[in-house]
Amino acid sequence: MGYKSLQHCIEDLERHNHLVRVKEEVDPYLEMAAIQLRVYENNGPAILFENVKNSRYPAVSNLFGSLERSKFMFRDTIDKVKKLIQLKADPTVVLKHPFQYTWVPFTAIKALPRKQYFQKTLLQNEISISDLPQIHHWPMDGGAFVTLPAVYTEDIDKPGVMQSNLGMYRIQLGGNDYIQNKEIGLHYQLHRGIGIHQTKANAKGQPLKVSIFVGGPPANIFSAVMPLPEGISELTFAGALGGRRFKYYYDKDGYCISADADFVITGEVYPGDNKLEGPFGDHLGYYSLKHDFPLMRVKKVYAKPNAIWPFTVVGRPPQEDTSFGALIHEITGDIIPSEVPGVHEVHAVDAAGVHPLLIAIGSERYTPYSQTKQPSELLTIANHILGTGQMSLAKYLFITNKADAPNLTTHQVADYFQHVLERIDLTRDIHFYTNTSIDTLDYSGTGLNTGSKVVIAAAGEPIRQLAKAINNLTLTDGFTDQKVVMPGVLAIQTRPFTTADQARKEINSLSSTLDHQDLSGFPLIVICDDSDFVARSLNNFVWVSFTRSNPSHDIYGVGEFTAFKHWGCQKAIIIDARIKPHHAPVLEMDPEVNKKVDRLGVKGASLHGII
Repeated sequence: MGYKSLQHCIEDLERHNHLVRVKEEVDPYLEMAAIQLRVYENNGPAILFENVKNSRYPAVSNLFGSLERSKFMFRDTIDKVKKLIQLKADPTVVLKHPFQYTWVPFTAIKALPRKQYFQKTLLQNEISISDLPQIHHWPMDGGAFVTLPAVYTEDIDKPGVMQSNLGMYRIQLGGNDYIQNKEIGLHYQLHRGIGIHQTKANAKGQPLKVSIFVGGPPANIFSAVMPLPEGISELTFAGALGGRRFKYYYDKDGYCISADADFVITGEVYPGDNKLEGPFGDHLGYYSLKHDFPLMRVKKVYAKPNAIWPFTVVGRPPQEDTSFGALIHEITGDIIPSEVPGVHEVHAVDAAGVHPLLIAIGSERYTPYSQTKQPSELLTIANHILGTGQMSLAKYLFITNKADAPNLTTHQVADYFQHVLERIDLTRDIHFYTNTSIDTLDYSGTGLNTGSKVVIAAAGEPIRQLAKAINNLTLTDGFTDQKVVMPGVLAIQTRPFTTADQARKEINSLSSTLDHQDLSGFPLIVICDDSDFVARSLNNFVWVSFTRSNPSHDIYGVGEFTAFKHWGCQKAIIIDARIKPHHAPVLEMDPEVNKKVDRLGVKGASLHGII
């Protein structure tokens, strides 16, 4: 659907029962976020907040809250865009199906960004940062944040829109030591497109010009988060997906302005100009804490007439950004096999916060003549996966052989774990990478961006039968409430973590006790603060196990050994997934705010029947 604006999209969603209006006054401090969380949890519609306290602007959330709604918004273009992405990933498809792609040149030309010379209405309404809806999402957040920005920068050596970068990086509007209305915080890593532009500008001793677009047609929002193949411009992608060319112009200060955005913030990032940004409730389900990040000195803030402020809430998955991921997969399919030879599937497990856990299926073809099937090519593939793009941030990578179970898929997570646990040779198939990089938002490691990784590979026929019940297992003093999470996985509760030395003593004592017992059906044991919680659902298991552990420090083994610098164990892997003193706090909404939200669900209120 070729939406001309965010307002146009909202009207279309409402006509088709994909949107609800909240007419009551809502507080941008915690309440709006709590409403969004509740509506998303109940698979509800997009939400238009018509009466935002202390703001002249309405706000909208949950636009991308389901794959169904996302596909509906792009119903006229999504199939063609899929083929464009497929063509970019594999140009030979044209040779195989030439008549299916005759429209491609015309679509590509129509998708090119278009410079506007007239109707520059956005520039006629200049406002301040404090005029924007100040949405504060979680109690410990450092201030109000922009959570659906499209951040635009240009290459100082190759200026112009075709060499630009459009990315979605969170923006802190106030709080901490920011000078109100004059400074805001940008959270991004230097390996991102904007970081490359900043590095080039810094090398010349010049500030980086930044334009932040908020709102506009949904294709413009989504293009900022879409991981595109090399050579495809985000602005061109926005035009193709939106069925309407991305329109832009430059203001008198030389900043690029999206002609269709609802709001635009312009400013500069100077070399070495950083301030503390955060805390912020993030997608691992914890806060990211205060750290130095680039400071943007605000130049101008523009708003179109009748502007609408879009936002989302980030928190423990699944959330609306989960649906972003589903839409990305819908459009791209699984393009990883074309980038990593030998891989069939890679799944970044959303319930584990995406980056902590990857599960993959590859080909094992190195020694077809060997009677003993063991991971060989799978380890080469694992190295390639961990060296590719955002997958390099993973901590845990499980990988198995396609030929062993041709119908196995990474998207059936419980089945996948069962397959691996039936086959893993604990003495051979565990491979560590120590003192390496992990996700900035993951505080389970040894410092910011630093921690470890582990590859767990499995190939061949099953070597054990997984247990579904506990059979007279005796535990060491202090370890209690053993629970079966799923076949082959046991959760055991113990006292809170104090120090690494104490944890080592406690778990070594447990290992010694278990070493004399039958563990053949439980190759994976998770030590945790609350075994009932871990065993309650698959999502709880993967979230606790893989977000609260650093492989090199928190993996132990029953009957563990080191031989020629290879670590292994005889009976079971133990993961210490307790909360550690250096971990970031868990996200928890204020219960009083949740009670306040209840008023919108009563009969006669705007969200009756939805929350």
